[in-house]
Amino acid sequence: MSDKREIDQLSGVDTTGHEWDGIKELNNPLPRWWLWTLYLTIIWSIGYVIVYPAIPGLSGATKGLWGWSSRADVRNEMAAVVQGQQALTDKIAAMDINAIMADPEARAFAVSAGGSLFKVNCVQCHGSGAQGGPGYPNLNDDSWLWGGKPEQVVQTISGGVRDTTSPETRDSMMPAFGKDGILEPAKINEVANHVRQLANLEHDAAAATAGATVFAENCASCHGEKGEGNQDLGAPQLNDAVWFYGDGTEQIVAQVTAPRHGMMPNWKAKLGEAKVKQLAAYVLSLGGGQ
Repeated sequence: MSDKREIDQLSGVDTTGHEWDGIKELNNPLPRWWLWTLYLTIIWSIGYVIVYPAIPGLSGATKGLWGWSSRADVRNEMAAVVQGQQALTDKIAAMDINAIMADPEARAFAVSAGGSLFKVNCVQCHGSGAQGGPGYPNLNDDSWLWGGKPEQVVQTISGGVRDTTSPETRDSMMPAFGKDGILEPAKINEVANHVRQLANLEHDAAAATAGATVFAENCASCHGEKGEGNQDLGAPQLNDAVWFYGDGTEQIVAQVTAPRHGMMPNWKAKLGEAKVKQLAAYVLSLGGGQ
């Protein structure tokens, strides 16, 4: 390597005097403005480290002279939002669900807030579009186990379904007709075909006729003579196209033999009365209700 400085003949620029294998380095220093910008950013970064949290340590980052925190900023912003909504929140807390649904301002706020609550607490079972699934009700239709009137929806959300921790819970229990030996398998098959007949589904006519008697003796007291259901008992309607666990003969036989019973927690204990009403307003806005 040579350290001899000279002027490059092609560019007319001084060389640094460095040469590697015949390659010479031109002496083109950075512009003065660029250097001053670099120095200013260095000075600014030192000030930033002093003023703001910056240097990590075993017990956390340095606090900085101003004690600023992005988390504190978020908390303050959230508190400001809550404070701004407080008047409407208090208004909803003092109203019943029917009054909320009749008040445009309260309804709009409750539906919006209820939608957020639904996404956090309800989509895991009822689906992101409230479409439900096997064992979980579709909340978009007009088929209601416990009633779709505003006050009924509030009660169901508030007390839950088969939640033993709540004295207000909705509760119903279908006997295990096969598992407990109440009906023989042949009788269960007959009643399953009769249920499919009530729902206008393909069925074995002879079995359905025989199953009508079995249904009248064992099922009609809860589900109704024509399978219309009973919302007071939480007994589902059997003559429509809505099925919790499937409408196939085998699926109906399985449910009659050893029924599955879903459970929903009582949301009043977790969310409070005002938020329960917000959830109810959102559910009612989906298009169902009575």
